[in-house]
Amino acid sequence: MFVLLGVFFGLLAAVPLGPVNFFVVSQALKRDFFHGLLAGLTAAFLDTAFCFVALAGFFRIKLNLPPYSMSVLKVVAAVIVFLLALKLIKDAKTFEIPEDRDRVPSASPQPILGVILLYVTNPTLYMFWIFVAGTVTGHNLLGQNIVRYGTWTAVGFALVVGLTSLGWYAGLVRFVSHHQKRIRQETFRRILHFLGLALVGFAIYALVSVFI
Repeated sequence: MFVLLGVFFGLLAAVPLGPVNFFVVSQALKRDFFHGLLAGLTAAFLDTAFCFVALAGFFRIKLNLPPYSMSVLKVVAAVIVFLLALKLIKDAKTFEIPEDRDRVPSASPQPILGVILLYVTNPTLYMFWIFVAGTVTGHNLLGQNIVRYGTWTAVGFALVVGLTSLGWYAGLVRFVSHHQKRIRQETFRRILHFLGLALVGFAIYALVSVFI
């Protein structure tokens, strides 16, 4: 039950299409398997960390933030997503498939930084992990382990969630990388352009949600 719940919530966090998934795919397309996996690994690590913090009781701490703080966070998230979208759309116009190893882009920290920015500025993810923590503890879904072992139970559950999330991103990047050689350069550009437009859509949604 413990492991199954971790797998379920790990997939629930990673699988739905969103800015992080699009960004992970774009890194695999623009660069290589390593950079895509690096982005996915970062996302999985953040899933693990946020899940653990929520289970450890962070959702019970009153931060006394001003009422407009969530709106500000949404605007910041929209701006970051929009800038990443513009970068993708711009790259889509000039992207060229490397013909040899010398032209493969060098290692870059951009996948890590991009995922961190997308993650920490997304209020929905905070709400999601608060929901997960409230669900598993409020309904005693982890049995008596959460009461007996406390922190260790939270660590174990968060690790299962993170490993499941990593499995999804690794599979996604592997699939994209495996089919890269079959995709023509023009198709690559169209895919990057589409990913950029999708991120624009998420940015617009984030801005609109401020007024809803």
